[in-house]
Amino acid sequence: MAPDFTTVTELPGVGAHRQQRAAMYTRYSFARQFAEGKDVLEVACGAGQGLGYLATTARSVVGGDIDDKCLRFARETYAGRSNITVMKLNAQELPFDDDAFDVVLLYEAIYYLEQPEKFFAEAQRVLRPGGVVLLVSVNREWSGFNPSPFSVRYLSASELADAMQTAGFVPDIKFCFPDRPKSLLSTTISRVRRAAVKMHLIPKTMRGKELLKRIFYGRMSPLERELRDSGEAPAPLHTVPLDNGPIEGFLVIYAAGKSTAPHN
Repeated sequence: MAPDFTTVTELPGVGAHRQQRAAMYTRYSFARQFAEGKDVLEVACGAGQGLGYLATTARSVVGGDIDDKCLRFARETYAGRSNITVMKLNAQELPFDDDAFDVVLLYEAIYYLEQPEKFFAEAQRVLRPGGVVLLVSVNREWSGFNPSPFSVRYLSASELADAMQTAGFVPDIKFCFPDRPKSLLSTTISRVRRAAVKMHLIPKTMRGKELLKRIFYGRMSPLERELRDSGEAPAPLHTVPLDNGPIEGFLVIYAAGKSTAPHN
């Protein structure tokens, strides 16, 4: 039976705390700096909250996902939007011609792929010369890391850089959201989370996690169908050397890879 990705996807209506919203806003702000006037593909777009945000500057945006239940939200949200297309697709067998896009995104999903190298090869194929592939993934070396129940394998930052280089990309790896508690409460939350991870007590679904988040983070508000400009600066990205051992102090990896492979 195929996994039900709606249980692990940030769907509209799910309660989210401030940092969770900041993470989503930062992801798509990162992408939008590459997207102006470009043709953009988001693979594994889920419910598609970021598609409209990208489409405010991109020439065209295609959002695709393997899960029809997730795509239903995106199809309803962007029905009639002339520069947004929503479709079902497989990240490892993209249904597009060569040189079809300028930017390809894969956010918080590479760890679900059986063969991530196939995605990189497909991204390389559908990108035009000089195009970029953008990835965001939880940092498996973070001390509070907790894998998704449907995940296959998480790539570390150095493994991600190597995979991108093998596929013909020049990788630029950065990190976001340092794990530096600033108060007694945040320190306590961090310690409780680590203990819960070790004891396998973290709920497997978004709905289950929502209860814990309410306890630790307080007020939550439901995610909207479409990401809006918050007016706040996105979270800063940090450059950290990859050759000094595991990088435990950041929650999230950001990767941009510029295509250098020859195109016909």
